[in-house]
Amino acid sequence: MNNNNRRYSRRQVLQVASGLAAGSLFTGCTERRLPNPGVEQSPLTIFYNGTVLPVDQGFSEQQALAIRGKHVVALGSNDAMLALAGENTQKIDLAGRTVLPGFIEPHIHFSLLSLTSGWHDIGPLKYESTAEALAALKRKADQSPGQGWILGCQFDPSLQKGPAMLTTRELDRVSDTRPIYVLNASGHLAYVNSVTLRLAGIKSDTPDPPGERYFRDRKGAPNGAMTSKVSLRFLLANPEVREALQSGAVETGLGVGDEASALGITTLCDMATGALGGYAEFENFQRMFATGRMKTRVRAYMSAIAAQAIDQSEARPGLGDANVRIAGWKIVSDGSNQGRTGWQFAPYLNSTEHGMHYVEPMALKAMVSKRAAAGWPLAIHGNGDAAIDSILNAIESATEAGLDMRALRCRIEHSSILHDEQIARMQRLGVSPSFLINHVYYWGQTMRDNVFGEKKAQLLDRCASVENAGIAWTMHSDAPVSRMGTLHKIRVAVARDLWREPGNILAPEERVSVEAAIRAVTINAAWQCHSEHEIGSLEKGKLADLVILESDPRKVAPVQLSSIKVSETWMNGRQVYRA
Repeated sequence: MNNNNRRYSRRQVLQVASGLAAGSLFTGCTERRLPNPGVEQSPLTIFYNGTVLPVDQGFSEQQALAIRGKHVVALGSNDAMLALAGENTQKIDLAGRTVLPGFIEPHIHFSLLSLTSGWHDIGPLKYESTAEALAALKRKADQSPGQGWILGCQFDPSLQKGPAMLTTRELDRVSDTRPIYVLNASGHLAYVNSVTLRLAGIKSDTPDPPGERYFRDRKGAPNGAMTSKVSLRFLLANPEVREALQSGAVETGLGVGDEASALGITTLCDMATGALGGYAEFENFQRMFATGRMKTRVRAYMSAIAAQAIDQSEARPGLGDANVRIAGWKIVSDGSNQGRTGWQFAPYLNSTEHGMHYVEPMALKAMVSKRAAAGWPLAIHGNGDAAIDSILNAIESATEAGLDMRALRCRIEHSSILHDEQIARMQRLGVSPSFLINHVYYWGQTMRDNVFGEKKAQLLDRCASVENAGIAWTMHSDAPVSRMGTLHKIRVAVARDLWREPGNILAPEERVSVEAAIRAVTINAAWQCHSEHEIGSLEKGKLADLVILESDPRKVAPVQLSSIKVSETWMNGRQVYRA
């Protein structure tokens, strides 16, 4: 039988995603096998009198859990676990609370989240209109006089009333003497004022870089809006940004870990390591753990944007340990659907624009084959349906060339618009999606009414369809694009309700069970990050990463899932958060 055409049963997929498949795929990983908890001499800690959901193959329910040191040693009934207690055993009465594996956030932008933590948030969660957002930005600027840069983030014209983009006309009213840089919430667009354009030397005759774009006025002059990669040049020219990247990265990174642990997250997967600071970003993750204060693990996907610098470093797949490890290689193939830069087969609603591809299809095939041949697991950003087809073509081409792409567990990040035939191809090629599920909650209405239209919007984040196809899928926040919050992601996958239309549901047939949503943020996410041998479920020998919730997610109304309180978070058998 041709393995490329082999169909996998749901049971087989769950066996892989539950860590029953042997070992890590990484030859460079020093922790390929499950540790033996018997060598640890630490006293037992027993959690009892609650509901323990280990997220094992059968999604079993237990009453109690025992850990020793960093590892899980046993699960079972209250009586069975308490019978293990010795003189120094710590006993924790759950008092009816629910224990789950620590949540895994499979796609954030760690450095960007850390960097923008001190910027002015002028997004739709704070300001309904562009006018309100700009007025707030001006107030902030007036409160900090001087010549320094004015930095804003989270602006999103697809959700805020006003013009479709910020231009020099609007931003020059905020300040015509200080440089301004505003990052769109999608991370794929940025806006600057005339001062910043002059500092960067961008003029009417400045050509668009390959795969990038300066938006222009009717006379052809750059209007201050641009795609994000080209705007990185402006950003990194900012001395405040350079200083933050060099001197404050560890402390602000620890803050990201603190925020995540308070949400029950014990592992963060960074999806652009090196894009801003090169290989030093990975070294910063290691420094965070060296402080003894980091509260979440990190899995790093190195950014193709910094390919030259990363190739000259020590970076390789599997480098690191259970706390910080390089998991793969990240490529961005297109832009953002709400920003109309995602690459589509059909034009956007009421438009002739199809978006854009950041990497041409033939170049993408070459990139994929080169990295796969070197053993790099791949995570490829694809929002538009045409971009997703280009990614699948590249993976299929590499497969036909003899590369074992299935073993690399290739991921398509966001996978926003999926057609039935694309889901079938993903299943056949062994490709798994990671959905930016908050596209449904925050952007579902505008996707339906302003971006795609009613029919195509039904193809957004098709969780149930890929679940039914036996594909191990995950969901992410893409923070800072949307806020971290695993329980909210579970709510959206289960309810698919809309932020600005309470009670309305987008594509109800794509709703999934609570159990499926929990798998997506635990064992499936561990599998996608090549870490299912050590995290993702509470099974004997695995690391004791767990979250204690005040309520059982299976026993609350779908829209109440995001209101469940995180009581405690434990990582490596140590409490790192308590409400």
